[in-house]
Amino acid sequence: MTATLRIAYHMAAFSWYAFIVKSLAAKDGEDLPPGIFVYGGPWKYLTFLNLVSLLQMVFFGLAAVNDFQPGKKSENFLQRCTDLLFSVFAFPVGMFVVLLFWTIFAYDRELVYPATIDAFFPPWINHAMHSFVLPILLGEIMVQPRVYPKIKHGLAALGIVGLAYLSWVIWVYLSVGIWVYPLLGLFSKAGLMGFFFFNMSVVTLLYLLGEKLNSYIWCPCRL
Repeated sequence: MTATLRIAYHMAAFSWYAFIVKSLAAKDGEDLPPGIFVYGGPWKYLTFLNLVSLLQMVFFGLAAVNDFQPGKKSENFLQRCTDLLFSVFAFPVGMFVVLLFWTIFAYDRELVYPATIDAFFPPWINHAMHSFVLPILLGEIMVQPRVYPKIKHGLAALGIVGLAYLSWVIWVYLSVGIWVYPLLGLFSKAGLMGFFFFNMSVVTLLYLLGEKLNSYIWCPCRL
């Protein structure tokens, strides 16, 4: 994969996510439709965190900056940071958002993305947040190999972040009495624990999938 193509890919991906975030920010101040509540702002939604907070937009921004760094990439601190961000967070969380969202949406969209939101977010923004993330991540695996941490370290970091987000979701519920996602209101306490455990299991499998894909595509025997 030529350096020029890799740079172009990272710049294009970063520009795309920056455009999406700008489009979302332009909605600030508008009346919220039923299904969205004010407390916690957009930071209570995993979709928004996936786009902005140390994940897709930030990852591709750092990857683009790293492309212009001189010297051997493997010895570059920024390279190691982007390897960690992609392998442990951007890929498994991004894939999880897409797969879980559309699975629930297909079953009953009112449980995750009520129809009233369509008047607030046009369909293209919905797909930008919940569909296009997947092919962009798969494309990233194709354009640049990543060095994965030891599995136990990677899963430990992923678990800490998962527990932090779970704690935030529960805090929002305890503060305002409303679940971030209507689906959660259907579960008993035991059901919630089972659902959260299932989600973490899926994210773990996606982490392992990313590692396998990276190894398969960039195995020296295939180059």
